[in-house]
Amino acid sequence: MPITEGAPLHGNPAHLLPPSWKRSVTAWLDEDTPSFDYGGFVVGELPASARLLAKSPGILAGVPFFDEVFRQLDCTVEWHVKEGEEVGREGKKQHVATVRGPTRCVLLGERVALNILARCSGIATKSHSLLLLLRQAGYKNTLAGTRKTTPGFRLVEKYGMIVGGCDPHRQDLSAMTMLKDNHIWACGGSIPTAVKAAKAAAGFAVKVEVECLSEAEADAAIEAGADVIMLDNFTPAGVREASRNLKERWGRGRYLIEVSGGLTEENVADYVCEDIDVISSSSIHQGTRHVDFSLKVVPKEKESAP
Repeated sequence: MPITEGAPLHGNPAHLLPPSWKRSVTAWLDEDTPSFDYGGFVVGELPASARLLAKSPGILAGVPFFDEVFRQLDCTVEWHVKEGEEVGREGKKQHVATVRGPTRCVLLGERVALNILARCSGIATKSHSLLLLLRQAGYKNTLAGTRKTTPGFRLVEKYGMIVGGCDPHRQDLSAMTMLKDNHIWACGGSIPTAVKAAKAAAGFAVKVEVECLSEAEADAAIEAGADVIMLDNFTPAGVREASRNLKERWGRGRYLIEVSGGLTEENVADYVCEDIDVISSSSIHQGTRHVDFSLKVVPKEKESAP
C-alpha cells in the first residue's frame, strides 16, 4: 500500500536534510576506496549505462543519498520510480533507475550506493508495515522510532522512518531531555529533582520526558511538570490500566503518554488503546531486513533493449 500519512504527504522528505549530510557521503566513499581503485583501472572511463534493479519487495527510500554518491562521482541518475513507492512486487525484478557515467565511476559508487539504499528502504518498509498493523488494530496516534540507531548512519535510518510514514522521535541527546532510570537513580531517586534540573537547563523550548517503571513514578513525573511520560516495559494490561488511570487523574492535554519496550509486529497490537499518545519501537530500524537491489552495467549491444 502507498504511504498515506506522515511527512511525505506534506512535502519532500529530502528537504529535511541538513547542509552537512553530503559530507557523510564523501566520508563513505573515502572509506570504501582509501587508496588505489584497481577495478576502476581495469574498466577505464568509457561511458556506461547501468540499471538499478529492485529484487525484493519494499518501499523505496534513500534516493537523495543514492543520487549524491553518483553526483560526487560525475554520474547522473534517472529515476523511474518515486521515493515512497512500492518496488519489487511479487519478488519480480524491477528496473527502478538508470545510472550513467564513466564506467569506473559507476562501479566506484555501486556498493556504497546500494548499501545505503537497501538499508534505508528496509527501514521505510518495516516502519510502514508496523504502522499498518497498528492502524488495522484501531490505533490512531503516533508510531515513532527510537535513538537506538547506528553511529554514523543515524541520518539515513531516521530518514527511512520518515519516508515510511513514521515519527523519527528525537534525533539526538540535544533534541529532547529524556530522563531514564539511570538519570533518576543518579539524582538520588528523585523524579521531581531531575525534572526541575532539566527544565532549568534546557528552558521552555526543549521538552522533558521521564521513563517510568510504575504508575506511581508516572504520577510523580506529571506532578513535576514532565511533558512526556514513558511507560517502559509494561505489560499490555498494565499499559491500558496505567494510561487510563493517569488520564482520569491528570486530565488530557498537559502531557503525552508514550509506551515503549519490546514492541514488535507480533505483540504491538496488544498494547493499542485510546489513552496512548505515542508508541515507540526500535524494531522498525534495528535488525530490519534490507530491500535487495543490484546495479547492472548494460553491455553496449543491449543498451537499446527494454
